[in-house]
Amino acid sequence: MVDLTGKAVLITGASRGIGAATARVFGQAGAVVGLMAQSEEAVAKLADEIGGVVFVGDVARAADMERSVTSFCDRTGRLDVLINNAGVIGPIAGIADADPDAWGQAIDVNLKGVFHGIRAALPVMRAAGGGTILTVGSGAAHAPQEGWSAYCASKAGALMLTRAVDLEARAEGIRAISLSPGTVATDMQAAIRGSGVNPISKLDWSVHIPPEWPARALLWMCGPDADAFLGSEVSLRDEGIRRRVGLIS
Repeated sequence: MVDLTGKAVLITGASRGIGAATARVFGQAGAVVGLMAQSEEAVAKLADEIGGVVFVGDVARAADMERSVTSFCDRTGRLDVLINNAGVIGPIAGIADADPDAWGQAIDVNLKGVFHGIRAALPVMRAAGGGTILTVGSGAAHAPQEGWSAYCASKAGALMLTRAVDLEARAEGIRAISLSPGTVATDMQAAIRGSGVNPISKLDWSVHIPPEWPARALLWMCGPDADAFLGSEVSLRDEGIRRRVGLIS
């Protein structure tokens, strides 16, 4: 396991699913963990459990993201890792039927939220001589799915942001990588299953991986073994990657 003792890690969307599992894994690895969510109540118990720090805010608002990064750095004196995890699946609807406001909100969270995180973290990491920016992506970035136009478009854009920040900042020690976790047994996957709108919604629940798997992959991505993936994507669908992370033998 990658040792992050003394490192400061900020996780967005930390209240449940992959975000909460990641907070626990990174806390076990010795990191000081900042948990950003839209309400303090949603993450207070988890923060107490791991000794984490709570930040209330909406990644869709640049000022909230900037305030969380600044407050975390004021407390820890550093920001070593940013994990852009916050995301939404809706609206699940055909393009002609999708509500424009709901469609735009998905872009605000899934794409602009990643941009806001990167933009807030870069000055701090550049001043420190480096840092790691990880984004929880999706196979939807590469393949359209019926009813998921907002999700697919936003995840494709988020992957391009990983590539863009790598181009702009790798020479300054910034490591940017996206994680495509595959289908994960979370509340989001339950909403997908309930929609019945495309083949992914019809997958048997047993095929979905536990959220601890992407959490452990994100920790592995903080180490040098993942440097071959800078500016690109790690896919947990790949059995070779699962072995390298230590998820399977």
